[in-house]
Amino acid sequence: MGAQLRVYKQKIQSAQTTKKITKAMELIAASRIQKAMARVKAATPFARAVTRAVSAVATHSNVDHVLTREPESITRSAVVIFAADRGLAGAFNSQILREGLEVGEMLRAEGKEPVYYLIGRRAVGYFQFRRMEAAAEWVGDTDSPSFDTAEAIANTLLEAFRKDAAEGGVDEIHLVYNRFVSMMTQQPENVRMLPLEIAEAEADDANTTQVYPLYEFEPDAETVLDNLLPVYIQSRIYNALLQSAAAKHAATQKAMKSASDNADKLITDYTRLRNNARQAEITQQIAEIVGGADALAN
Repeated sequence: MGAQLRVYKQKIQSAQTTKKITKAMELIAASRIQKAMARVKAATPFARAVTRAVSAVATHSNVDHVLTREPESITRSAVVIFAADRGLAGAFNSQILREGLEVGEMLRAEGKEPVYYLIGRRAVGYFQFRRMEAAAEWVGDTDSPSFDTAEAIANTLLEAFRKDAAEGGVDEIHLVYNRFVSMMTQQPENVRMLPLEIAEAEADDANTTQVYPLYEFEPDAETVLDNLLPVYIQSRIYNALLQSAAAKHAATQKAMKSASDNADKLITDYTRLRNNARQAEITQQIAEIVGGADALAN
């Protein structure tokens, strides 16, 4: 009985230590998610403004630009997967990796070769463990993304997009990331970013009645697109990074709260078992004393 009591005591102490850790991580995630949501809210108006500007240029000019031209045949497609550098976030990383691989399988079924670009150590580790190839990797900046990271990703993707598919380039670019919906919901998103689809820009303003004025482009529409579209790509990628970071912190908070609740349940269960074992030990000792007293009396 004494050994059993020691085992239950050790398990209770272990559960209490785990609860302290998970509770601290829950509070840290709760403080970070407010900052992440504020950054998403601050970056969204700029992304929408750039989207409207690109939509206006592409709609009101008949220029044939490489970034808006739909290719006759698509042979290679870039799939950018936005994962996280850390785990302990429930199904955050697994669901976005599953979504990215499903997008790759869908593209492969259409006769296209998927080319993966990975963001986050979890995605890189997943591909390395399964010995899958990736064209480029970015790690270390997923909890609080900086615009420099978005700019580096955008430059790499634009360079691959401008390159011919036969020379290792890509014909289209898909972004796969977790979109922050609420504290309890993080929804995987698959967006084709290039070639530019004007329908995406119109969808952002579906509830408005804004009428675009007539435009004059100086020096010409093609030069405007050359300078405007890279900014559009950077803003979209930066917004995806911020959305993914906010979704990750929300998933971490939810997972750590669930872990703390489970630790509470374990502590309650082991405390009950320890009390039962102690009561059984006391009962046995009383029975032995009474038995010994009866033996001496007889």
